[in-house]
Amino acid sequence: MLVDKPDGWTSHDVVGRMRRLAGTRRVGHAGTLDPMATGVLVLGVNRATKLLTYVVGTPKSYAATIRLGQATVTDDAEGEIVAAVGTDGVTEAAVRAGVAALTGAIEQVPSAVSAIKVNGQRAYKRVRDGEEVTLAARPVTVSRFTVERLHATEADGVPVLDVDVEVDCSSGTYVRALARDLGAALGVGGHLTRLRRLAVGPFRIEDAATLDQLEADRALDGTLRLIDAGAAAAAVLPSRTVGAAEVTELAHGRRLGPGPVPGTVAARTEDGRLAAVVQDDGRSARPALVLVDPDPAAPKDDGSTNGPRISPESGPR
Repeated sequence: MLVDKPDGWTSHDVVGRMRRLAGTRRVGHAGTLDPMATGVLVLGVNRATKLLTYVVGTPKSYAATIRLGQATVTDDAEGEIVAAVGTDGVTEAAVRAGVAALTGAIEQVPSAVSAIKVNGQRAYKRVRDGEEVTLAARPVTVSRFTVERLHATEADGVPVLDVDVEVDCSSGTYVRALARDLGAALGVGGHLTRLRRLAVGPFRIEDAATLDQLEADRALDGTLRLIDAGAAAAAVLPSRTVGAAEVTELAHGRRLGPGPVPGTVAARTEDGRLAAVVQDDGRSARPALVLVDPDPAAPKDDGSTNGPRISPESGPR
């Protein structure tokens, strides 16, 4: 399921609402969005929660606004302002040059208030407890970082520059760290004031539904806009078709012969249902995730055959 997360909600809040709408406790998400962020949140229902691990690492796309001239403790608008020097003398050319320098393969130091664990404890928890946390830089790829609009304004009596940007990046990239680093490079500080996730891999904002839309659908005809597990897996993984005998082998956890594509592969039945995800090393295909039962009469809970019905227009476009 693709949800357009609203401002002010945690990702866990959205999961809680979906548990009620889907009538199951087995709901998870593929990558946290901060409360101030909106946009695409990919959810898994029932057995499809196990597919989320293959979605988490996909590239992401964002639209954001960076405020230059002020720095905050959290690198976004939710944190206390720790420096406000303004943007007198900052030119559009300098901003664009700074953005270009942060494009491509870079080493990025995550925000100290990220969810990264330090000695078993979340970094943001250590910061809130008064510790000074410095995280190690990690390689990320910013494949596109474009300036869409610049707007000079004033905040708290200080001249600032709001820069609307769009970002395509690898999983694990922090857009608020890009805002911080752009401001630091220009010598004026920077933080994020708006963040909207436009895509997670192949799953785009145009296919996401708001919580209000999902609630209305459920009340109207009992449907939810679920993406079939087979279609979701095929959107993020290469696929191979498996016959009835192979499905039986997979249901019992047995290996198959190698398929046409090595690596992590979605094994789908002839009618498109997801039987398993297999690891194909070129010699055999080992089931890593099985969604079919050895007993064909056993109830299925793959996220599409139990509970609310799938609306007919569901699926990524």
